[in-house]
Amino acid sequence: MKRSWIFLFILLFVFMSFAASAEGGEEGVPLEEKIGQMLMVGFRGLTVDEDSQIARDISAGRVGGVILFDYDVALDSSVRNISSPEQVRELVSTLKSFSDDPLFVAVDQEGGKVSRLKEKYGFPATVSQEYLGEEDDPELTRYYAARTANALADMGFNLNFAPVVDLNVNPDNPAIGKLERSFSAEPDVVLRNAEIVIEELYKKGIKSCLKHFPGHGSSAGDSHEGITDVTETWSEVELEPYRQIISGGKADFIMTAHIFNRNWDPKYPATLSRDVITGILRDELGFDGVVFSDDLNMGAIREQYSLEETIRLAINAGVDVLIFANNLTYDEMIAVKAVDIIQKLVEEGEIPESRIDESYSRIMEAKN
Repeated sequence: MKRSWIFLFILLFVFMSFAASAEGGEEGVPLEEKIGQMLMVGFRGLTVDEDSQIARDISAGRVGGVILFDYDVALDSSVRNISSPEQVRELVSTLKSFSDDPLFVAVDQEGGKVSRLKEKYGFPATVSQEYLGEEDDPELTRYYAARTANALADMGFNLNFAPVVDLNVNPDNPAIGKLERSFSAEPDVVLRNAEIVIEELYKKGIKSCLKHFPGHGSSAGDSHEGITDVTETWSEVELEPYRQIISGGKADFIMTAHIFNRNWDPKYPATLSRDVITGILRDELGFDGVVFSDDLNMGAIREQYSLEETIRLAINAGVDVLIFANNLTYDEMIAVKAVDIIQKLVEEGEIPESRIDESYSRIMEAKN
């Protein structure tokens, strides 16, 4: 009888240890490794090898994700990361081989004008979200969403920064309306079509990311170029697609917008605002998944804030993954610099280590 009790005690101890490990995966993980999971970067090259800086960053645990582009804006060159299906498949596979943990490999494949995997490179033709919203035909949307999901899965991507759920409030908006990126100005049309895109990506094991929170569709400017103020144009209805998709449990990830609204925060744009990311998105809408920043190289951020200030504000606001797309501007060493800055800010008490643990836990839960 005594032996049985001892055996049961051992089993209970092992079970509790395993449970604690599963729930608190950040314990025992070096700070640098946790920080690395919070960084997604872009890079140059149709191929990579172990001597490439991006390969060194992945191998060292300095980045947890990469994003691919077909065009290099800084160089005004069509040579970047994408030239053919065979090349992309090999590139993605090679990138993943450098990482011990699952690596986010992302792309912006919205359809229409914002498609990195273009027909001219040998990928399936796409249509814009605006076209699908105008047709508002579930079978048509599902057909194109499934084609995109199949192509992404075949290449090895596991994250698509889509669908766009901005309402087309201002059709002349240079960042959204003019590029035909919005399904509609009507929340129910956006919701209906976005959920189909999410479902088709999910079937192929690809994470989706709603963008651009809390709604970029009413702006008159482009945050790629500089500060975009929506104080006089934004309305509560722009939150509705987020509210419905989150409450329905279908929101994998959400990307922030670099837009400013003094009614949300009199000082900072959404990406850098705790009132927006933690206050509205997490507390009001109840989103507990991974939050990605939009590209922190965009003019709306880069021209107003130093790199250190950007990082400190974004993380403290509640952003989990900082994206440095390295396309509008290029810095091969951005991951090294970002990790050093975050470590310093944690050591100085400017960023609580508990915030790093929070993000790391969310990210690894999504990856595993």
